[in-house]
Amino acid sequence: MHAEGVSLNFLATKAGTPLYVYSYQALTERYNTLKKVLPDSLICYSVKANGNISIVNSLAQLGAGADVVSGGELKRAITAGVETKKIVFSGVGKTELEMAAALSANILQINIESEPELELLNKISLEKGVIAPVAVRVNPDVDANTHDKISTGRQEDKFGIPYKDAIYLYSKIKELKGLESVGLATHIGSQLISLEPFRKAFKKLTQLALTLKTSGHNIRSLDFGGGLGINYSGELEPNINDYAKIIKAAGDEAGCQVILEPGRFIAGPSGILLTRVIYVKRTEARTFAIVDCAMNDFMRPTLYNAWHKVELVSQQKNKVDTETVDIVGPICESGDFIAKDRDLPPLSSGTLLSIKDAGAYGASMSSYYNSRLPAGEVIVSGNEWDIIKKRQSLEDLIGLENFAHWQKNSVKEQ
Repeated sequence: MHAEGVSLNFLATKAGTPLYVYSYQALTERYNTLKKVLPDSLICYSVKANGNISIVNSLAQLGAGADVVSGGELKRAITAGVETKKIVFSGVGKTELEMAAALSANILQINIESEPELELLNKISLEKGVIAPVAVRVNPDVDANTHDKISTGRQEDKFGIPYKDAIYLYSKIKELKGLESVGLATHIGSQLISLEPFRKAFKKLTQLALTLKTSGHNIRSLDFGGGLGINYSGELEPNINDYAKIIKAAGDEAGCQVILEPGRFIAGPSGILLTRVIYVKRTEARTFAIVDCAMNDFMRPTLYNAWHKVELVSQQKNKVDTETVDIVGPICESGDFIAKDRDLPPLSSGTLLSIKDAGAYGASMSSYYNSRLPAGEVIVSGNEWDIIKKRQSLEDLIGLENFAHWQKNSVKEQ
């Protein structure tokens, strides 16, 4: 099994496991697929999906902008070479420092999600002597029919301004000297398979944009967010041409530039996670394949009960009997699993496995839980490969910590 022209066994041997492997060709193809059907839209890649600067740079070179939700992601996008006038700053909890950084960078727009945020941004803008370009993120109260934890456009969700309050917020923007309205925004959720929620939400946003424009508000762009789902377990991906028709119709009706914020759609199928079996443990109830990656490396199965295809990297030449196994990590929680009830050829210590469609919300959600070091990351282009995130050492991990001043002489040398 290969990533483009490079053997996965070779990569695992050279770079170790667990290891994220990304394909430059796949990233390019996924971006171009979207750009081909929506050539006039500004595609701002959602950095939260995978913020590695090599990934972001790969897309920036193709013309992508960036959707960021923190000062750290803003720094990543700029470091990776994204044009600042293609950066949109979203998120419900922007701090004063983050807003100031966004203004200093002269980004495209800041998506406002509450009245207090609006007032704080106006204050910072006046102090800096600039005018902040803003769009109000509207919550259209549309159920995205996705996992509850990644549904963001319902009335009970924390995101955006209630639809009925939007006109009041734009009137307030007009009164505040440090702000200028430039657009209207929404994002109803992630991993949408049906296009109907998009249709409903975008129709409401278009109607609101027309109302605001009629009232004299400056609405140049419609930021429709992201959310396009991918095929994890055999479900059909949304038809990209039908999606484009919905987008174009809404943008044309409103007479606005369209901004999109895809993340998973581009990065998800562009990466895999390699992991080795440490032990196979058989009990009366289950058979467990204990692997060297865990929930600290790959949180999606634990957090969302997400399903990812798992394959042996070295495929069996002859048909063999399979065994039903749970693939689990070494972390001290029963929730630490990668896959359950999978029928796979017999596994043994050292077997190399590939976890598919792991390019989005994999490495970006990793942690140091159980003082485990996160997986490495490499990118492949044709027959070339390179390490794009070096492995940390335990000294790196512990080196960030200090003893309190009264403890400094309490540890004996060993």
